[in-house]
Amino acid sequence: MTDNLEMETLWEDFHRAVNMTSQELAAWLRVSDASEETEPLPEHAGTPTGQRVLAILQKRRTDLTEDDVQVMYEVVDTVAEQADVENEPAADDARRRHLLMSLGHDPLKP
Repeated sequence: MTDNLEMETLWEDFHRAVNMTSQELAAWLRVSDASEETEPLPEHAGTPTGQRVLAILQKRRTDLTEDDVQVMYEVVDTVAEQADVENEPAADDARRRHLLMSLGHDPLKP
């Protein structure tokens, strides 16, 4: 497992990158997966990574697994690559915004 200082930094980076609450993310995952005819069960909504992010948001730092830590690193890296601080996506840049929101980062959120 990662050392305490590295874990603390990752925890802070993850929660800075994931700027949606667990309720906001859960709602987004359900909406993004819904079609005109069906809506998935909440525990099956969204991407596998989105589901993992949601699970991590509901955990305490001491309860994280190695898999959780790996997902946290991936999310922090992806958000850093996709989110351009100088040019956050406009409302009409839906594809990139939806990708980031499936990871718990709403680029239009202050």
